[in-house]
Amino acid sequence: MTRPEPLLGDKVAIVTGGSRGIGRAVAHALSDEGAAVVVNGREERAAVDTAEEIRARGGRATAYPGSVADFDFAGALVADCVARHGRVDILINCAGIVEPEGSSILDLTAEDWSALIGVHLTSVFNTCRHAAPHMVERGEGAIVNTSSHAFLGSYGGTGYPAGKGGTNSLTFAIAAELRGHGVRVNAVCPGARTRISSGPSYERQIARLHARGLLDEAMRDASLAPPPPEHTASLYVVLASDFARDITGRLFSAAGGYVGLHGAPSEELLAFRDEASGPWPVRSLGEEVRTRLGL
Repeated sequence: MTRPEPLLGDKVAIVTGGSRGIGRAVAHALSDEGAAVVVNGREERAAVDTAEEIRARGGRATAYPGSVADFDFAGALVADCVARHGRVDILINCAGIVEPEGSSILDLTAEDWSALIGVHLTSVFNTCRHAAPHMVERGEGAIVNTSSHAFLGSYGGTGYPAGKGGTNSLTFAIAAELRGHGVRVNAVCPGARTRISSGPSYERQIARLHARGLLDEAMRDASLAPPPPEHTASLYVVLASDFARDITGRLFSAAGGYVGLHGAPSEELLAFRDEASGPWPVRSLGEEVRTRLGL
């Protein structure tokens, strides 16, 4: 049986956080479809190992370890990719760190907040800021950022969901800005077993959320048995390929065999008063809001 032509046979991809977990699975999946992959991760040995794994399977890969939370390093990463391969066609942002166990707005330190926002949001700006001009110059490119259902704020701490919520808004903004330049930008909320979603600390966090009523038993059990990260990688490849040539500014989900799409945020009317009547009286507005909310 003839193997189909690879979807990404002439493409060059950068995968941040590509040395472990979801990023590593995505790097392998991109390579399987023919892309040359630059594997980035904070730990040099892990990044080198992943690149070597890809090459051992017949793929093309190099490692460029370091923290993309640093603006200048992110620029050097993109510059090295362009120097080696002549361009960057695909940027996948998967870098992530875990929030300190049990932290909340009551005790999260400023240093931990800065680190979480730096890795989960600022790093996305950094890589996009350096890669987007190269893509715009060529008139094409695909960026896929990694979000999380934690952006809803129901669980996940403080800095982690804030970073992911910011990533969503940044994704929408960049997609709108680059829509006319042939560059598309999307985000994925993956569900997979990684270092962030496994281990005793994670299990204690899930138990706490269940005890607080934020996770029912079904969600608790599903959270404790997430699917392997390889199951999420296919969607990243699709969004990087011509299958998504006219898809941009969207937020997807992927977990196991499930793939979903988040609807656009919307608002509904709660109260209206003709401007000629003057500002809402505070007590009248308060009663109106409570009534409309069914309180």
